[in-house]
Amino acid sequence: MNTHRARSALGRYGETLAARRLTETGLTVLERNWRCGRTGEIDIVARDGDVLVVCEVKTRRAGVFEHPMAAVSPEKAERLRDLAEHWIHAHGGAPPGGVRIDVIGVVLPRRGAPVVEHVRGVA
Repeated sequence: MNTHRARSALGRYGETLAARRLTETGLTVLERNWRCGRTGEIDIVARDGDVLVVCEVKTRRAGVFEHPMAAVSPEKAERLRDLAEHWIHAHGGAPPGGVRIDVIGVVLPRRGAPVVEHVRGVA
């Protein structure tokens, strides 16, 4: 399998674990992998009460790369805010609770269960 397909499968697996974590903690997953033309993609769009949550999911194998949480730069956070605006425009307006940007880091160790870390309100 080529590295792009392997990375894509790894990312999808991480997003599935992240969506499960969000659901377990009481959020409602509205959409996964929402694309907006050339602007980009939102990994997960969810609702937390009356707050719209835009989630960036970063999946890494343990020990190989920087911690997943370090992968969201200020530029990436700004792009996520722009994508959130596009999503709101396409889906009928802003929720009463506003928008929150969250990051979910998934680290896959060589052995044992994946570690899923959810950080709320990163931007």
